[in-house]
Amino acid sequence: MTFQAARCCTLFLLLLLSWACGQTSNTDGDRPSCQRCDLQLSCNCSHSGFRHVPTVTDRALRLDLSFNNITTITEDDLTDHSRLIALDLHGNSLASIHPSAFGSLWSLEELDLSDNQLTVLNHRWFSELGALQQLNLLNNPYRRLGSPLFDGLVRLRVLEFGGPVLEELKTADLRGVTQLDRLTVRANNLISYEPGALSFIWPLGQVTLSLRGPLLTNTALASAVLGDVSYPETPLTLEDFHLIGSQSAQAFRSSAQKRIRQLTFRNFSTSDESIVDMLEVIDGVPVTNLILEDLTLTGEGRWENASWTDHRSIDEFLLRNVVILDVFLFTSFIQLKFLLTYPRKVSVINSQVYVMPCLTSQLLVNLQYLDLSDNLLSDMTLTESLCDQKPTLMELRVLNVSGNPLKSLSTISRQVTKLTKLTHLDISRSGFSAMPSHCSWPFTLRYLNISRAKLSKVTDCLPTTLEVLDLSNNNLKDFRVILPSLRELHLSGNKFLRFPDGRLFQNLQMLEIQSNTLNLFGGSDLQFYKRLENLQAGQNKFVCSCDFVGFLQLLLKGGGDVVLTDKEDSYRCDSPLYLQGESVSRVHLSIIVCHQVLFVSVSCGVALLLASLVCVLLWRLHVFWYLKMIWAWLKAKRSSQQRQRRRNDEGSEALISFDAFVSYSERDASWVENFLVPELEGTNDSSSQQPLTLCLHKRDFLPGKWIMDNIMNSIERSRRTVFVLSENFVQSDWCRYELDFSHFWLFDARGDAAILILLEPLSKDDIPKRFYKLRRLMSSNTYLKWPEEEERREEFWRSLRCALSGDE
Repeated sequence: MTFQAARCCTLFLLLLLSWACGQTSNTDGDRPSCQRCDLQLSCNCSHSGFRHVPTVTDRALRLDLSFNNITTITEDDLTDHSRLIALDLHGNSLASIHPSAFGSLWSLEELDLSDNQLTVLNHRWFSELGALQQLNLLNNPYRRLGSPLFDGLVRLRVLEFGGPVLEELKTADLRGVTQLDRLTVRANNLISYEPGALSFIWPLGQVTLSLRGPLLTNTALASAVLGDVSYPETPLTLEDFHLIGSQSAQAFRSSAQKRIRQLTFRNFSTSDESIVDMLEVIDGVPVTNLILEDLTLTGEGRWENASWTDHRSIDEFLLRNVVILDVFLFTSFIQLKFLLTYPRKVSVINSQVYVMPCLTSQLLVNLQYLDLSDNLLSDMTLTESLCDQKPTLMELRVLNVSGNPLKSLSTISRQVTKLTKLTHLDISRSGFSAMPSHCSWPFTLRYLNISRAKLSKVTDCLPTTLEVLDLSNNNLKDFRVILPSLRELHLSGNKFLRFPDGRLFQNLQMLEIQSNTLNLFGGSDLQFYKRLENLQAGQNKFVCSCDFVGFLQLLLKGGGDVVLTDKEDSYRCDSPLYLQGESVSRVHLSIIVCHQVLFVSVSCGVALLLASLVCVLLWRLHVFWYLKMIWAWLKAKRSSQQRQRRRNDEGSEALISFDAFVSYSERDASWVENFLVPELEGTNDSSSQQPLTLCLHKRDFLPGKWIMDNIMNSIERSRRTVFVLSENFVQSDWCRYELDFSHFWLFDARGDAAILILLEPLSKDDIPKRFYKLRRLMSSNTYLKWPEEEERREEFWRSLRCALSGDE
């Protein structure tokens, strides 16, 4: 038992050790990988559920690891990424970072560690990041910054820090930070602030502060913080707070004394009393921009008590996302003449405004820019807001009423005609479904935005004075309106099959036609755009033909007169199927695909030439003749076998009807008829020999029967075959035909079945080479030669008879 217990204990320790090693080591083999990198070497690995830093290409320039489940960064996780310029670890569960984890990131310019679980910040993380320009440490549970974190970060220009439990901020915490373009401090629960902690940062760009707790409970602390970051040139933003009573507003006196000019309140709630107090605090302060966003107003708009204050410096006033709790008790702005007569730029966005009374509009005597987008204006209430035909808002240059339920384009055009200085009009995201044939517009109008409507056709209603026209995200299929002054045309998100005619826009410099139904385009589509410089035509379903691919790749390389200003990756093939999804810049089409007609023509020509050469070669080698003979022989053989089977069935012997079958040329027929036949058949009276029977094609072939059957039948019925050879025989088409068809059959039999008679001197070489067996017979067998001398003919006939009878 003791031995077994010791053994179990040892195994347990080994398993525990191996598990611990597995937890502490993080080899590349155990790490997941991320391959989502684009052509710009930007790797988007966010929202992927990674628990460890994944492996990516060491050539990556930007790495997004946000919204994963990474808890730890080890010393080796990022060692191969010295080229990285941006690293985003936002929204993970980071609680531990090795002191040397970022030591190899010498080129890093942007680092985001926000929304993690870092309770302590280590200055060694940033000691090697000399190129760092942006650092985000927001929303981590650390209580203080600790030892100087930013020594050595001489290029740091954007700093964001703070979180839900930040309690302390000391002067030494920000040592090394000399100037910033943007500073964000989230200190809603700040308890201790050492005066001057932020005052050493100069020059200081935009500042965003969250001081909800101090503004409610420690006005002196909030005032100290605000005073350290307030400068006339620095835009100041306060967010996530409440203005309750006069005490909270007093914290802004230190900023007012610094003569701030741009003040933004975001995500806050307030009352009428607090607004009056704030107006009194900034009385006479040269605030030029006052922006209120995400405002919840609990009052009734009774701010008359501040009418004595001076706010003539306000140039821009913006309200965005305003919620009025007692909207039915809210008074009009007529009492606020002391605020409304000065601004040149007023925006009331997404605040459920359904009408701005004409009396209020008449107060805006200096207004040049009016934005009432994303509200509840209708055609009728907009008519009231613009005072119909009354001379109101005569200084207005820009009008934005996008995102309102407007339906009549003719009503809009009629109402703005009186605005003789209007240059920009935005009526996008409205309910326009049709465009009238003609409209009246101010002759000064240069920019018109009717995007995201429901237009299916454009007409001459469009003003010819336009320089910029946005008709994107409608239902347009064509464009046939002449606009000679147009410089920019936006047509993305429609249903265009081809480019509009460039002759309609002689001065067009920029064309945007993304996300339509374009299949392809080329030089012919752009040839009439004489001044076109910038083009965006990506995100269409392109057919990657050879001409299109070649033309687009030329433009992407900057080889044309037009520059493609959207990304290369937005130009992708939709067809053919094997290229679907492929970036056009990486497509390489073969000559077979690009020059099909030429390729087919050349291929057919080469194939025809090869076929001709093969045919000539086969003809020279007599292949066709051999095939022809094989077929004829097989057919004749089959016929012969059938006849033999019939004879076997009948029990009869093969019928021998002739002593010899004679093959000769028609030109030698006189010799055959005058000498051979009389001599052998005994028609010559002087002949005393027993007559023989000869088979002559002229006489004995059955009419109407296939010539091969006649030949083979005659050969079967003849004991011998006599060839009367001569020049005429070799040159005769008939004899060669007869010899062709009998060649295979005849010379498969005994060699002595053939008797050769030479009427005239004829060598073996005079016989066609394809009759190789006949040539061999002439070399090996004795043949009879017709003698010219008459006294030798007796011997010739005797030898012939002996050959035919088979005698030695």
